[in-house]
Amino acid sequence: MDKSAKNWTAAVLVIGDEILSGRTQDTNVNYIARFLGLRGIDLKEARMVGDVESEIVAALNALRTTYDFVFTTGGIGPTHDDITADAIAAAFGVGIGYHPEAYALLEARYPPGEFNEMRQRMARVPDGAGLVKNSISTAPGFHIGNVFVLAGVPAIARAMLEALDPLLPRGAQVHAITVSGEIAEGKVAQGLAAIQKAHPDVALGSYPYYRADGGMGVQLVARSRDADAVEAAAQAVESLLRGLGAAPQRMNPSVQRD
Repeated sequence: MDKSAKNWTAAVLVIGDEILSGRTQDTNVNYIARFLGLRGIDLKEARMVGDVESEIVAALNALRTTYDFVFTTGGIGPTHDDITADAIAAAFGVGIGYHPEAYALLEARYPPGEFNEMRQRMARVPDGAGLVKNSISTAPGFHIGNVFVLAGVPAIARAMLEALDPLLPRGAQVHAITVSGEIAEGKVAQGLAAIQKAHPDVALGSYPYYRADGGMGVQLVARSRDADAVEAAAQAVESLLRGLGAAPQRMNPSVQRD
């Protein structure tokens, strides 16, 4: 374990009335969490706000002053309710205008006469921001300060993440072991608490599951940047399950992967 590596932190701000109304299901937070985890960046918080500029500004300012990085998703399209760029400019106290490179990219994408005023909105970027390449639909995201602004469409958000990857630092890898057993969660709770007390540098989580046939079980997850500590805690969990009459089964490798 590299003790000198910084523990980088991040937050996600999901923007859009369609998420809060239930019309659209968010999948970006899960993907961003795994993407960052593989790079040693801990996702610490996720918030959702509607298409209200004052609420976006307040949430963004709270997050960007608390965490190393903030990733926003949604609200950078061509319609009237796509107000993320304006809100971020307001949060940083800067102006906003057409970015020459973004404008040229978008103008080249459309046939003559079809790059209308609403489509031109996608080239508006806060002053001082850099672009994030969009390999799918051309319209770029952008980054300013410690904030990275991504599209809401999952495939485009993922492409943008890959494009900005070189800009992100690498922290110490998080190791995780999941041990599953067919036993009620309540039966392991006391023993799991004792294991947590004995292994304070490891985060232990308990996640029950229920099958359609009436069976049940629990997945116990040990996580830490110290691989040896994770292994020791996982072995203690396995001993606990065996002592309670359940056969432990490891569900994944010790290092998280895609």
